[in-house]
Amino acid sequence: MRMAETAPKLIRIDPFRLHMERRGRMVTDANIFASRAVKLESDAIRQLCDAASLPPARKVLATADIHVGFGVPIGAVLGLEDAIMPPAVGYDINCGMRLLHTPFSRGEIDTDKIAADIARDIPLGEGRENLQLDKAGIETVINKGVAAVPALAQKSGHRAWEAFDPDQFYDDLQRIEENGRLPANPAAVPKTAIQKGRNQLGTLGGGNHFIEIQYVQEIFDADLAKTFGIFKNQIVVMIHSGSRRFGYEIADQYMNVAAARPENADRPKMLSYLPTHSSAGKNYIAAMAAAANFGFTNRHIMALLVRRCFNRMFGPTPLKLIYDVTHNMAKLEKHGGNRLWVHRKGATRAFGPERMTGSNFAKTGQPIITPGSMGTASFLLVGTGNSAESLSSVNHGAGRVMSRTAARGKSRRGRIVTPALISDEQFKRSMKGIKLIAGDRRKIKEEAPGAYKDIEEVVRIVVECGWAKPVARMIPLAVLKG
Repeated sequence: MRMAETAPKLIRIDPFRLHMERRGRMVTDANIFASRAVKLESDAIRQLCDAASLPPARKVLATADIHVGFGVPIGAVLGLEDAIMPPAVGYDINCGMRLLHTPFSRGEIDTDKIAADIARDIPLGEGRENLQLDKAGIETVINKGVAAVPALAQKSGHRAWEAFDPDQFYDDLQRIEENGRLPANPAAVPKTAIQKGRNQLGTLGGGNHFIEIQYVQEIFDADLAKTFGIFKNQIVVMIHSGSRRFGYEIADQYMNVAAARPENADRPKMLSYLPTHSSAGKNYIAAMAAAANFGFTNRHIMALLVRRCFNRMFGPTPLKLIYDVTHNMAKLEKHGGNRLWVHRKGATRAFGPERMTGSNFAKTGQPIITPGSMGTASFLLVGTGNSAESLSSVNHGAGRVMSRTAARGKSRRGRIVTPALISDEQFKRSMKGIKLIAGDRRKIKEEAPGAYKDIEEVVRIVVECGWAKPVARMIPLAVLKG
């Protein structure tokens, strides 16, 4: 299958909806939910057209943070029938968000000091290691996800377990998507994933992953905020990370498996899929679940380390989990009477109260954690149940407006080859008043606020479409980046 050579024509339906009519190779229409203020890359639109040209595609759309990804754009949501697609999940399986609230208000604690303490406990950047697991330990994580934590805590003397509390742990499990566990199978996991991931739990990673200490600047819905334990000027902690090298190795191996299958003979690796009835498809689903369990557990251990830092500095301190949600995942869901494998690549599930029956969020709807870029606001929202048109999905963040290379520039042997689109002075101004701790200072401009879309506009689209209700806006005080 040849990739689209020209950007398909988009027709604006209303201020927030764009329609790409089925034509040529496309097997279904596609929609993009974006206002005129949102810049759309032609290459990302072409990628969405390619996704809508896959035989198993039944519903294809993108949120306002759409930008170019590997084969499938980031910000895309694909509903596939009887097929699973590794590139539509991505390399960082179960990259996701976790939000904790503290009992402190802005000005009551030294956030710079606590950020430095956290940075000493949680390794920042690529290739870093923390919790060491033996074969039995990583298999327990694969099988049980976050529920493996009590067993891990009994086996080792790692500092994270100083913050482990059984009662708090039970409450945490109720506040994690899927309770922190999907049905997995260690036999489906490549040996390279085991080798590369067994020492990476409790590490942040690089790229756009972060830990932020924020304060609640504005409350939009007082009742919902009270339900979640949120108040104005409150200090909260947001964690953004995924399944590290463990998930990457799984993604890479199964992309190669998919590319080698006869049904993908005429399409590139980045657009290959697996029939769910095939042994390869079943194995990828089981391995993807293993990576999801690893990602949930990774964020949980980092949260324990954050709690440990607060406890050491202030004495026993309740840091309650609001929610933990993934934004790189595929799940079998029912939508409009159809059972589809819903792939969310840089998109977050946004169920309303009805679909959260039996959980802590049956009255509020699912919490949605939407980060901006470092230096800008992040948002807590809840799903309304009115997002059938987006397969109950919303954007996972602001979305890039320029590549990493364009943001930081390119040099060779000390000579500038391509000037940075973001100057050092611009970057400094954008981070004024925010404590920044970076694992790699050379690359930090890649994540500059100017490299991303306007989070306020992106969130406004979600709210105006009726998919979510805003609860609170948070502003960073300290940022830890890989």
